[in-house]
Amino acid sequence: MKMPSIAVTGLGMITPVGNDTESTWDGVCAGVSPARTVPALAGCAIDFACTVDGIDLDAAIGRRTAFRMGRYTKFAVLAAREAVLDAGLDPGGWDGSRVAVVVGTSSGGSAGLTDQALVLERRGAEATSPVGILLTIPNMPAAEIAIEMSATGPSLAPCTACSSGVTALSVARDLLVTGQCDLAIAGATESTLFPIAMTGFARSGAAALVDGDLSRLSRPFAADRAGLVMGEGAAVMVLERAADAEARGAEPRALLAGTGATTDAHHPTSPHPDGRIAQAAVEAALRDAGWQAGDVEHINAHGTATPRNDAAEAALIGRVFPHRPPVTAPKGVLGHCMGAAGAIEAGLTILTLQRGIVPPVANLDAPAPGFDIDCVTKQPRELSVRRAVSHSFGFGGHNAVVALQRP
Repeated sequence: MKMPSIAVTGLGMITPVGNDTESTWDGVCAGVSPARTVPALAGCAIDFACTVDGIDLDAAIGRRTAFRMGRYTKFAVLAAREAVLDAGLDPGGWDGSRVAVVVGTSSGGSAGLTDQALVLERRGAEATSPVGILLTIPNMPAAEIAIEMSATGPSLAPCTACSSGVTALSVARDLLVTGQCDLAIAGATESTLFPIAMTGFARSGAAALVDGDLSRLSRPFAADRAGLVMGEGAAVMVLERAADAEARGAEPRALLAGTGATTDAHHPTSPHPDGRIAQAAVEAALRDAGWQAGDVEHINAHGTATPRNDAAEAALIGRVFPHRPPVTAPKGVLGHCMGAAGAIEAGLTILTLQRGIVPPVANLDAPAPGFDIDCVTKQPRELSVRRAVSHSFGFGGHNAVVALQRP
């Protein structure tokens, strides 16, 4: 039996370069990172990041409910609102029992847990927040979206580290294909900009350290790449069966054509050096979509700017895609938004399909020798793209790939 096509009919984002989808797209295409010193990180080995700014999150959410939400949850709720509006849907008019919510995260509310631990230590139990647990547990973004949207279908919170966003899209697609829901609100969110996380990334050797202009620290696929820069944000999509979207007159942004997932089973933080297990995830997504490798016209690379990740990914791209489709890597602008990265970058890939523009890889002045890939640099490249893939590879060896197609 042929599986139903799955359409993306709504998209919402909040990122370091924009508080909605349009401003995020403009910022990524501009190719300039907003990385800056963060006062709350003073004294950390890494005291800079790409942060969400220019918005009063509590006012945007509504102060009566925002008090019980961690920063990561607020991001997800705002992105979900934009996605549902973009899809032309009204939660007041749908059957909530047929609506699923699948929103992933990597660290969830670890920042909230740290904050409450410090309050407990310094001021005692009576000073801790009565909603402290809600500020920490990773299912709260999905739960709060479900509450706001009256969505009483399945509500899930996948965690596969930096692959969580693509994992969430894959799970949501499965729920639609198997008839467990008619609409899925799916994506991922993250805010890990707190001292313990930043110190941990510094100690792991994965993060870039200050060596000049902060806006130029994240350099995916560059010869002088020196590690990742942390980011934060969220992206959420509305998925539905394409036939259902057509029946209600909705215009899909894209079709979610296929997904693939593997696990390196190699090392907690380092990718398998030859990238062949991640390559299997790419090939699985292509099979799921019914594509040949030569059908792919654009690749959104994971591109963390770490020496090992970029080398392994460049090698797998060269093997699977010898026709050298244009490659972008948004982390040069956005930093690494951790669990949210896969959802954000899938959203950017959808916009490339729609607009015929591939954003540049920021700060890529001199590609690393031996990387036989066509990275878009300096400025956006106009390109009519019908089929594209987006890679997400996370700590723990979690590999997830999504294949997206113009309707």
